[in-house]
Amino acid sequence: MLVGRSALETCLTASVLIVGGGPCGLMLANELGRRGVSAILVDEKPGTAFNPQANATQARSMEHYRRLGFADEIRREGLPADYPTDVAYFTRYTGYELARFQLPSSSRAGELVKGMSGSWSAAELPHRVSQKYVEAVLRRHAERLPGIRLSYGHRLISYVESDDGVIAEIECLDDNSRFQVRADFLVGADGPRSMVRQSLGIVYGGETGTQRDFMGGRMLAVYLRSPGFYASIPHAKAWMYNCFNGDRRAFMASVNGRDEFAFHTQLRPDENENAITIDEAKAAFQRACGAPIDCEVLSFLTWTAGHALVANGMQRGRVFLGGDAAHLFTPTGGLGYNTAIEDAVNLGWKLASVIKGVSPAELLDSYEVERRPVALRNTDYARRFADSLGLFAPAPEIEDATDAGDEARRIAGVYLEQHARAEFNIPGVTFGGRYDASPIIVSDGSQPPPDAANVYVPSACPGGRAPHTWLEDGVSLYDLFGFEWTLLQFGEVMTSHASVVETIRAIGVDVKLVTLPKSLRDLYEADVALIRPDQIVAWRGSASQAGTIGRVLARALGHNASDGARLAS
Repeated sequence: MLVGRSALETCLTASVLIVGGGPCGLMLANELGRRGVSAILVDEKPGTAFNPQANATQARSMEHYRRLGFADEIRREGLPADYPTDVAYFTRYTGYELARFQLPSSSRAGELVKGMSGSWSAAELPHRVSQKYVEAVLRRHAERLPGIRLSYGHRLISYVESDDGVIAEIECLDDNSRFQVRADFLVGADGPRSMVRQSLGIVYGGETGTQRDFMGGRMLAVYLRSPGFYASIPHAKAWMYNCFNGDRRAFMASVNGRDEFAFHTQLRPDENENAITIDEAKAAFQRACGAPIDCEVLSFLTWTAGHALVANGMQRGRVFLGGDAAHLFTPTGGLGYNTAIEDAVNLGWKLASVIKGVSPAELLDSYEVERRPVALRNTDYARRFADSLGLFAPAPEIEDATDAGDEARRIAGVYLEQHARAEFNIPGVTFGGRYDASPIIVSDGSQPPPDAANVYVPSACPGGRAPHTWLEDGVSLYDLFGFEWTLLQFGEVMTSHASVVETIRAIGVDVKLVTLPKSLRDLYEADVALIRPDQIVAWRGSASQAGTIGRVLARALGHNASDGARLAS
């Protein structure tokens, strides 16, 4: 129960209370703040992440960072600009190299993307960067936005929801002082042990406790500094170092390209995760190296791999869940953090539209309808990647300097290179999430392309990511989109529908009209297309259907049929 008002000397007010200051919560703060919506974020941690945590930012997340104006800043973080982002596999880091999947440095990515088409027709390529750096950028930009207050070192004690909003009690961990926050909505982005999710009585469903030779069971994560690592390794630099042998399986991401690494290893049955010391964490790294390479352990913790879990619900009334509070991954493919970013993007524009009175509260019902199926899809993809790597066991002779050892390494190399391509070249996973069942998507009867991890077929079939292209002057099509809604016309389609402008103005929503050459019409297979704030195609149609845009927009904003007809009239 909340204590009485007299016992709490401070009461703060905001439109949204965000619980959790990781990627999902910080991205949501940016989305809201950019729209002039006030938010208070609380997180028990003293600040953004110290440990590296997630290490791969997918291209779709980078496109959203571009939309917010700081993709280049993110791309400058982490590894040096010329550092290769290869994924490499070794028996041990000083031992035999088994396979390598070459990927470009950040300096090359910006130029390469402009010449790519098909599956990788995108405004941005992926970026290999530790979550700790991403969170710091997200925090800096959120703090600059009027109406956004970030309160680290604070925790949610309790809250009460009513028809008018949410009243929450917050505690400052430094001095145990407490205050109230009154908000219209509450978002729980507070991690896998989410207090918000538990308060709603929502449980995870799915698969957990999966045991594998690797990436299934008890894991040790070590954040370490090793200035001599690169000089001690007789191989070209990589972003991801995988260790593949019968004694110590591990993966290790380069954090800064100089001396910091995020090392993760599967614990053996005789290793007690509750009794691991700094010396044992250091020894685990050195066993993976195959040499006593000196290192300093900055931090270490244990965690459990083998989860593919999605909450049975993502909304109850005025309370929403996002990020790890709503879905928990085994971290293959980097899908947990990137799915969390898209949760925030999806929820952010909808909350703003309702808070500003543009949309009815019913619009928010589409959040779970759209995001939960994508979470189920993405956790399944991550599980498959974990199975592919973790269920493939090394042959006993793989480290032997014998003919049998050579053959074992050859077989492993072929398999691991194939696996790397399957896990790290995933445009289908990255771009292919869809909202076909959403009530705010206006179908045109067309069928979306098949969903496949490693192939993405650009399609303007309503419900999916808007097809991208680079224009003749080297400008990304996405850079022409409005921050809110965009109406694309291929040629001067709307000139005969002047009344549409008045209709849109009457609805009270910001829609940018973008005129493209008719030569690009085949990209969308339509004369006009309505693009949502999250760059999802809400509707497309012919020139003769352009006059219906008022009713289409009303539905896409969450109005029912009668309201849509009234607004469009």
